[in-house]
Amino acid sequence: MNDIFRSFARALVSQLHPRMLMLTVVPFILATVLWGGMLWWGWEPIMTTARTLLEGSAFTSWIYSMLDWLGLQSLRTVVAPLFVLTLAIPLVIASMLIFISLFSVPAVVRHLDRSYPDLLKAHGGSIAGSVFQALGNTVVFLLLMIVTLPLWLIPPFFALIPPVLWGWLTYRVMTYDALSEHATAEERKTLMKRHRVPLLAIGVAVGLLGSAPTLLWVWSAVIIFLFPVVLAGTLWLYVLIFIFSALWFGHYCLRALADLRAERAAAAPPAPDVIDLSPSDVRRIEQS
Repeated sequence: MNDIFRSFARALVSQLHPRMLMLTVVPFILATVLWGGMLWWGWEPIMTTARTLLEGSAFTSWIYSMLDWLGLQSLRTVVAPLFVLTLAIPLVIASMLIFISLFSVPAVVRHLDRSYPDLLKAHGGSIAGSVFQALGNTVVFLLLMIVTLPLWLIPPFFALIPPVLWGWLTYRVMTYDALSEHATAEERKTLMKRHRVPLLAIGVAVGLLGSAPTLLWVWSAVIIFLFPVVLAGTLWLYVLIFIFSALWFGHYCLRALADLRAERAAAAPPAPDVIDLSPSDVRRIEQS
């Protein structure tokens, strides 16, 4: 537990470095262009499709009945936007995680090198491996999200399932990236197995941090004229939180790697003593 808090404090200090703040720019621009453009040009057809699907839903009828009973008939218009945003948020965050993994995490790892100058690099990972990990785990995450989506509407699952899923995805992606340069494949697997619970805990904590911009985004669907501004702000917050998580995972994983190597070095048998013999001593031994 102390290692989790220690790495959190070091990540917080690293996040305030100007270089780390600059790393938010590229993923933010990519995500804004991709999703902002998609929502800008496709908002009307998306909303039309969403309203068509919702009109025939028994669950939507129940929501409308509750709004009517509470005297909030005017909020009927936000049901469809909230539905679209609920489906879009996981896709947006997953895409940003991939962008950050490709464009920001390598720079984060180079920044962390200064904190661990004596840690030798084994280069057990690669960019292709990072892409494969990010895409593969994102597909698994989306499948789990679809399977568990009905439970998101039932207390207390709506407060438990999303952070756990985000925690698992972040733990899988960020751990690989944090160890790709310094650890061998065997060391990485050993650390992920040995520290699975602390790493998942860090991922869940990051998932909870990510809920703050999500709430802002959902609320902007109610105040629709603020949506473009809030969308840009929340995308930047997502990037900032994910880069902080890369620093958090980086400090934790590299410290754990250093401890693992020190542990193995202490447990290794001592090297045999080497006797330096002169040529005459060698000949004398051979003749005897």
